[in-house]
Amino acid sequence: MQQSHQSGAFSSLSGLAFMSEATYWTLDRAAEWHMRHISPKALPCHAAAFRSEIIDGKNAIDKRMLYMASVQNKEGKHICGGFLISEDLVVTAAHCDPHNPTSVVLGTHNLKKVDDKTMRYTVKRCKNPSYEKVSSGNDIMLLKLTKKARLSKRVQPIKLPKPNKKKVLKKCQVAGWGRTSTRGKTVDALHVVDVSLIDLDTCKKEWKSINVKLPDNIICAGGYNTSKGFCRGDSGGPLVCSGEVVGVVSFNMRENCDYPNVPNIYTDISKYLELIKDVRNKKTC
Repeated sequence: MQQSHQSGAFSSLSGLAFMSEATYWTLDRAAEWHMRHISPKALPCHAAAFRSEIIDGKNAIDKRMLYMASVQNKEGKHICGGFLISEDLVVTAAHCDPHNPTSVVLGTHNLKKVDDKTMRYTVKRCKNPSYEKVSSGNDIMLLKLTKKARLSKRVQPIKLPKPNKKKVLKKCQVAGWGRTSTRGKTVDALHVVDVSLIDLDTCKKEWKSINVKLPDNIICAGGYNTSKGFCRGDSGGPLVCSGEVVGVVSFNMRENCDYPNVPNIYTDISKYLELIKDVRNKKTC
């Protein structure tokens, strides 16, 4: 059985003395998850969790969020979230790459209602050469569809932000498929939750208090003494503010995702508009 170690949060960071025990998840070839417990010293620094999970959210309204994509492996199992930005390009997280995404599903909020002929698209991975590990930032990957998506009343791309646009602290949304609490059951219907943007200086200060230095190319929203945000899963999904995607779900820290004590971390997509432009102009990756 081939396994991938998963932390109780999106990405485990090594050398953190404040945790007495951590939860991690193993993923077998059938994409089934199994819970284990390990000490922080044994926690692999490359660990990342992929099952989508929205905390304290609700079912997404049908015929909205038409850009949402389920990133899947060759067995047709959901491994990460993603979002459509053009007819042939989906954005997800770079830390989703080790689980070999081969296709995306578009046009449905319910993963039990997938028509492979009209909803599934084979993809090629356009890896970000700057990505090393989640804690260093650059956690973004582009998936090039081998044929253009059929845009319709159920499938539409989302707008990208303008470069250097000032971020106003406001309410945004994050969405994904899966567990709705730290130890809850997975769900097949897309869930969404409102989250508030958090000032970057405040965010860095909170993470510094637990000995984690954050990079500059991130956005912070949700978590942070609230019960709203993401947890083990939802990697690669969009943070959406006023109809524009501003962030890509990257990582969190705590085992208890219901009441995290630090903000959730997203990749700031405005820092990667040139990368997206370059990939768009290529016929393949």
